[in-house]
Amino acid sequence: MRRTKFLLGEEDTPTHWYNLAADLPGGPLHAALDPATREPLTRTAMAATMPEPLIDQELSTDREIEIPEEVRRVYTLWRPSPLIRAHRLERALDTPARIYYKYEGGAPTGSHKPNTGVPQAYYNKLAGRTGLVTETGAGQWGSAAALGAAFFGMTAKVFMVKVSHQQKPYRRALMETYGGECVASPSTRTAVGRKILADDPDNPGSLGIATSEALETAAGDPSLGYVLGSAAHHVLLHQTVIGQEAVRQMELAEDHPDIVIGCAGGGSNLAGLAFPFLGARLRGGRPVRIIAVEPAACPTLTRGTIAYDYADSAGLGPLFRMHTLGHGFVPPPVHAGGLRAHGIGPAVSRAVEDGLIEATAVGQVGCLEAGVRFARTEGILPAPESTHALRVAIDEALRCREEGRSRAILFGLSGHGHFDLAAYQKYAAGELTDGEADSNGLALAAAGIPAAGAA
Repeated sequence: MRRTKFLLGEEDTPTHWYNLAADLPGGPLHAALDPATREPLTRTAMAATMPEPLIDQELSTDREIEIPEEVRRVYTLWRPSPLIRAHRLERALDTPARIYYKYEGGAPTGSHKPNTGVPQAYYNKLAGRTGLVTETGAGQWGSAAALGAAFFGMTAKVFMVKVSHQQKPYRRALMETYGGECVASPSTRTAVGRKILADDPDNPGSLGIATSEALETAAGDPSLGYVLGSAAHHVLLHQTVIGQEAVRQMELAEDHPDIVIGCAGGGSNLAGLAFPFLGARLRGGRPVRIIAVEPAACPTLTRGTIAYDYADSAGLGPLFRMHTLGHGFVPPPVHAGGLRAHGIGPAVSRAVEDGLIEATAVGQVGCLEAGVRFARTEGILPAPESTHALRVAIDEALRCREEGRSRAILFGLSGHGHFDLAAYQKYAAGELTDGEADSNGLALAAAGIPAAGAA
């Protein structure tokens, strides 16, 4: 029989996280800036919201960072995750391409997010904090933060982008089942939220706004640790367990990807899968083409500006050098809530800027069409975020058919779409639109990038 799944044992769970900063040409990443002084952020300032080990990871240029044994024990509840050859999709596309996907939907919350939710909860617990506070878009990260808090006996408060809070009630229910509190953002709980609602009572929310609310809450309560679901370097670092496993599993398949594809919002899923392959390439290994796929509704990499900008709408946190649409940008309410971030992780941004990773933007109608095709051939209903990578994987496979050329395509299926059936219902009813970002809105948001932030 042809082999479909390429599996590793619990003993093969990675022992270290991989750090791309060790292999980036041109030196380390640019330092984040203090919002008050516009000088490089100090460790003392970082310590206000981050435990020391996470600060070390954020700043490290070591190639490998050891994963604590207690975190590895939790990882084995779902890691290693499977690598699967999409034979049925290949046949449906009549393509000579060899399509593989790394499936993260078997994690307790149904996505890749616990890979960082667990270690961040662990380090905050060691630092003496009793609760976590964070923001979330589609709710995948909020679920993971609530789960991590539950594993280590902590509380969790999650500010969820209002439009996703309305679209995905069962994500909210999952967080509450884990013991977390889920608040629609913008909310009346914070000064930031109250101001936004006073100006615009119907504001649908954004990750930037939810981040501001979480940061304000953390600043007012030292018992809370602020945790991040994407973009930050230590978060991308934690996710590299995905790609490290995939490297070994592709060896089991006696194959090597010609193309690696990941959806891109803050960058954690893309980085987790692609960075280990990119690092190997940079160290003289086999060539691989890497594609970051973002929504046309929030085209950070393809239409954004490289500048120092805030990660949150109110400018409470540091400024990061990254591709950004402007911290005031509020994207259309598309269903891929996890990709509605105005800025992307500096490490991903740097890799795109240096030509190490390509970027493309796609509309959600074509993505959901790809999701339906995948469900009907492979049986898994992908999360709307994952359908962005799937859309481009299908397009590349069709290009192989046109060229009569076989390539190995690996994409990240970052999670299942069981909480996203409303999106698929709208697609089936013909009620879905692409929601492409408006040029005037993009220009207005870009004008709000700090003048001192120009890269």
